[in-house]
Amino acid sequence: MPVANPLSGFAVLERAPAKINLALAVVGQREDGYHLLESLVTFTAYGDRIGLSRAAEDCFTLSGRFGDALAADGDNLVIRARDRLRAALERLGPAAPPVHIHLEKNLPIASGIGGGSADAAATLRGLLALWQANLPKNERDAIAIGLGADVPMCLVGQPLMARGVGDSLTPLTMPSMPIVLANPMVGVSTPAVFKALASKHNPPFVPVTRREDWVSLLSRLRNDLEAPARQLCPEIASLSESLSATGADLVRMSGSGATCFALYPSDDAAQAAAAALGKQHPQWFFVATRTVGATHGTH
Repeated sequence: MPVANPLSGFAVLERAPAKINLALAVVGQREDGYHLLESLVTFTAYGDRIGLSRAAEDCFTLSGRFGDALAADGDNLVIRARDRLRAALERLGPAAPPVHIHLEKNLPIASGIGGGSADAAATLRGLLALWQANLPKNERDAIAIGLGADVPMCLVGQPLMARGVGDSLTPLTMPSMPIVLANPMVGVSTPAVFKALASKHNPPFVPVTRREDWVSLLSRLRNDLEAPARQLCPEIASLSESLSATGADLVRMSGSGATCFALYPSDDAAQAAAAALGKQHPQWFFVATRTVGATHGTH
């Protein structure tokens, strides 16, 4: 018997793709404690999905592999995004009536791939469409950065270089690439990873300007958070070794972990690797997908 689609019947559907830090440099720290970063970011075809419809009263429901894990947490970015956008719109005059928001949670929680931030960004996009409302860009951006450093880049949803505290975004030309996302189903605390970081002042990346093979370029870059994350979560090293054994072109941790990614020369290779790894480690999370491809000006 086919499983019913939990998103059927909603007026607006939005994708909330996984955000992948292909490379990440920690280049400084402000007096207020915020870290200054340089991050090469892309997104994947795989991710969460959000459905939105008008309702008699506000309602938030969940489904998906990781829906139960989020339901246990009474506070989440989807609700915060709804409430902050509604407050901003009501100050300007447009109506922001009650809504039913359904989140299909397909991405692991607190896993370094921006799932919550992507959900918040998708909620903002979806509500503006549902409410047929416009918000000045500066106010929309203020809401986004107020929800979290990753939310503005998730609003863009295309390959980019993020600098500062995530508020300086530069779009990049990048091809779509076959990728496997992998997570050992162990949570890693982002503050703990930054605390364990040996140096908060590391060299910035060489500017990405010339056209070349992206795998070769990425192989010369790094994630400054991977070493401290491995100290806190030994499973990351095991996961990385398992991915490398499949013949991937590149293996690296994303963000503050514990999700790792592997790039492959073809979709078939990525799908075969994810299937094999899923059999070897059935308790872990593996999915084969593709990164989005974009050129300047597409967002």
